[in-house]
Amino acid sequence: MDTAIGTAQAAAEDGSLAGERAASDAVAELPGDRVDFCQVFCSVDYDYERVVEAVRDVVGSDAELIGCSAAETFTEDSVEEGAVAVAAVASDTLAVFTGVGEGLSDNVRRAVREAVDDLPGDVEGYPYRSAITLHDGLSSVGEELAIVCQQKLGPEVTVAGGAAADDHLMEATHVFHGDRTLEDAVVVALIAGEERPVVSVAHGHEPLTEPVEVTSADERRVHELDGRPAFQVWKDAVRESVREEFGADVDELDADDQLLQRILCEYEFGIDQGERYKMRWPWIEAETGDTLHFAVDVPEGTVLRVMHGTEDEQIESARTTARRALRAAGDTEMAGGFIYDCACRGIVLGDEFPRAVAAIDDELGLPFSGFETYGETCMGPGEFSGFHNNTTVALLLPK
Repeated sequence: MDTAIGTAQAAAEDGSLAGERAASDAVAELPGDRVDFCQVFCSVDYDYERVVEAVRDVVGSDAELIGCSAAETFTEDSVEEGAVAVAAVASDTLAVFTGVGEGLSDNVRRAVREAVDDLPGDVEGYPYRSAITLHDGLSSVGEELAIVCQQKLGPEVTVAGGAAADDHLMEATHVFHGDRTLEDAVVVALIAGEERPVVSVAHGHEPLTEPVEVTSADERRVHELDGRPAFQVWKDAVRESVREEFGADVDELDADDQLLQRILCEYEFGIDQGERYKMRWPWIEAETGDTLHFAVDVPEGTVLRVMHGTEDEQIESARTTARRALRAAGDTEMAGGFIYDCACRGIVLGDEFPRAVAAIDDELGLPFSGFETYGETCMGPGEFSGFHNNTTVALLLPK
C-alpha cells in the first residue's frame, strides 16, 4: 500500500456522535481499516475529551493522533461551523511519530524539547522528514516556536501547522495528543517518508503605504510608529480606503465593533522580507487606547507597511498556495494533505470563505482537511522565520 488519506467532517448534538461519524466516514475512504495517523480539528461547541475518545475508538489505539480546537473546519468537500473534521492516513511509504510538550507560554524551548525528546532522528528507509506543529493559539509564541522546532528537529526538516483557535472567543485553546486534551501545550508530528512532503504558503495582501518604523513597543504591544500613536498612524493610512470600501469612518468605530475587527484583518501590517511580506495581524483593546496588539513580539526598530487584501485577492492567494505546493511536488504524486488557513481570512471572506476552499480543491484535486487558525506555521530549510498571519499554508504528503 502507498499512502492513502481519508477525510470527513460531521456535526451532531454531542461531541461523541460528531467524532464517531467524522472518523468513521474518513476511515471508510481508506483501502482497509488500518489507520497509522489521524488529525482532528474540533469546534468549540463540543466537549473535546468526548470527541477525542470517540475518534480513538474508531481509528484504534495504534494510530498516532494529534489535533486541536478550531474556528471553522473544512475538507475538500465542504466548510462547516460547529463540526469535527478528521483526516485518517494509512501508509507504507511514511512513518509518523508524535510528542507533546506542556508549559508552552512559560518556556518554549522546554516545551518543544519535551515534545520532541522521544521522536527518532534518522528513520531507516525513510530519508525525508517534515513536521506538523499545533499549539495553543493564545500563547503568543508562534514565531519562537517555529524556530525552536526546526532547531530541535534539524535544519533540513520542513515545519507546517497552525495555532489552535476557539472561534474568536479568545478564552482558551486546546491541542490533542493521543487521548489527552491540553491547554498551553504544543503537539508535534514527525513525518518520515520515502519521498519529501511539500509545504507552501501565500497571502492575499499588497502594500498600501510607505514604510513606518516601530519606535515604542513592549513585547507584543506597539505603542508608537514613527514617533506617533500607533493606532492613529494605522487609521490615517486606511481612512480613505475604508470610507470608499465600507462606507464607514474608522474614527467612529469602537474597539469591540465587529466591523473594525474585519477592517483590522483586511488592513494588516506586513514586514518586508525582500521577495515577500510576513503578515502581522493587529487588534486594539479599549483599555489601552492607541496601542496596537499583536500575536507575536514586534520589537522596536521593526519596519512595517500597512497592507490591504480584498476578498478576491484572498481567494486567489488560496489558489496560489495550492499551485505552489504542486509545483514543489514536481513529478512526485501526492496523496493529499492538510490546510492551515487563518481565521482572519475567514473574517474578511465571511460567507465567501467556501470559495477559497473550493479554489484549493480545484487546483489540488486531492483529499485534504483543515481549519481556521490563530496563526500559521510554514518554515522550510534555511529559513529564519516561520510564523504567519492571514495566510493559507498547505502540507501535502507523497503517495
